[in-house]
Amino acid sequence: MWKRIKQIIFIVLILNVVFIVWGRFFNPPITLTQIGGLFEYGRLQRDYISYDEMGSNVKKAVIASEDQKFFIHDGFDYKAIEKAMKHNETGKRIRGGSTISQQTAKNIFLWQGRSWLRKGLEAIYTFIIENVWTKDIILERYLNSIEMGQGVFGIEAASQYYFGKSSKNLTASEAAWIAAVLPNPKKYDPKNPSAYLRKKHNWIMRQMRNVSLK
Repeated sequence: MWKRIKQIIFIVLILNVVFIVWGRFFNPPITLTQIGGLFEYGRLQRDYISYDEMGSNVKKAVIASEDQKFFIHDGFDYKAIEKAMKHNETGKRIRGGSTISQQTAKNIFLWQGRSWLRKGLEAIYTFIIENVWTKDIILERYLNSIEMGQGVFGIEAASQYYFGKSSKNLTASEAAWIAAVLPNPKKYDPKNPSAYLRKKHNWIMRQMRNVSLK
């Protein structure tokens, strides 16, 4: 029995290694989050594109919104994590401290939701992709897989859905509107922005001036 369990664990580990190495060269065919969106909304709107096809505005907007230390950290922003933990101890609305690398690991390899098991696996996958992939690859996988609307995944699909144009042609303001819906794209809509979303959009626009892609 124990021998069989070890064999299964070994096979799972090998498959994970293969998937991670494969992910350096290809976007995932589908993710658990995308499958969930398909069941929830009855559609899966996405269009994978390359890093160069994304344009600079969307990259700057998302980095400004989600992870301004993306190009200098090792996958984890320890100050942001500590700050989030202290905030969450107050009992107010839960705040996350995840980097783009952590979100990429979650979106591609794991599932949504909060549990210590998922967070532990997320940390392992984050460490691995930071050492196997490049920052550009991580950002490309993130921008192609993240949910950006109800059943809408990836920056190209979001650009077409919200503004009817390719992501490389988005203005800085349009890119900031899309970034503003993160991390709750099911609640916020750039087509009908709340006062909070307008405030966040303006903040992202200011922060984009400080973002360098290298």
